[in-house]
Amino acid sequence: MRALLCTRLDGPEHLEIVEIPDPVPGPGQAVVRIRLAALNFFDTLIVAGSYQVKPPLPFSPGGEGIGVVEALGEGASGVAVGDRVIVHAGHGCCAELIAVDAGKLTAVPKAVPDAQAAGLTITYGTSLHALANRARIQPGEWLAVLGASGGVGLAAVELGRLMGARVIACASSEEKLAVARAHGAEATLVYDPTTLKDELRRISGGSTNVVYDAVGGDYAEPALRALAWRGRYLVIGFAAGGIPRLPLNLMLLKELDVQGVHWGAFLEREPETHRADQRRLLAWVAEGKLTAQVHGTYSLADFPEAFGLLTRRAAVGKVLLQP
Repeated sequence: MRALLCTRLDGPEHLEIVEIPDPVPGPGQAVVRIRLAALNFFDTLIVAGSYQVKPPLPFSPGGEGIGVVEALGEGASGVAVGDRVIVHAGHGCCAELIAVDAGKLTAVPKAVPDAQAAGLTITYGTSLHALANRARIQPGEWLAVLGASGGVGLAAVELGRLMGARVIACASSEEKLAVARAHGAEATLVYDPTTLKDELRRISGGSTNVVYDAVGGDYAEPALRALAWRGRYLVIGFAAGGIPRLPLNLMLLKELDVQGVHWGAFLEREPETHRADQRRLLAWVAEGKLTAQVHGTYSLADFPEAFGLLTRRAAVGKVLLQP
């Protein structure tokens, strides 16, 4: 089979397309033929050796995708040969075939297209976990989403609106904000660290209840300062590159909660809740309530262009590869 492989931790530009043997399912595993693999920002980090998860070399990137079950190992359950499934594997989906634990597969309803299902697991799973399980966001609350045009950010905009929140989408350009408005943002803001706090307070009338921060860097502290009494600050990631240091006195003065969102650890520790979240997301897509925005679909040979969109933070929605 063909696979996109990382053979050295020097970044996306050194990935290689190679022929490797087809995988064989082990106990409890399924072999899935990948139709579409979805890339995430962390894929740019994992192939550079700068992500917290470090698979042994060589490995294929691509933490999620959609495909069809071709074979089952001994004891594998929950899926059958021929099932169309979404895959969450952490890595390995940028290949024609992948062997993965059957428990990491979720059957896809017929009403959900491949392109929408491929990138649903990680981005929408992360955002649903953040908003529903961590922040416990309530209808009518103000939600500020930093990095609102990226994969997880756009998912947070859509889910926040669907859950009844009043969404303020924050991004780096009006072009990106137009997409956020089309997906449910009530207000939008081209953000600047020097004005972010005052602008969020102005838009929400001083009542920003939840900040969803996938950006970090210089944006974190002013966003934290914009929160209202007992607001919740969700730590999603650090796309801006810098890991901020937040002054604890701010949490004390307004009884703020800073909540980490480690979706990968959550699904390992609470698999039943994770599976319920996945079914909830797929049902919303099938009902037309979520769009699962796709930036573009690229052939395996065009991987430099696909990864470049992520490293430049130019993607608006999911970037998909077709093995």
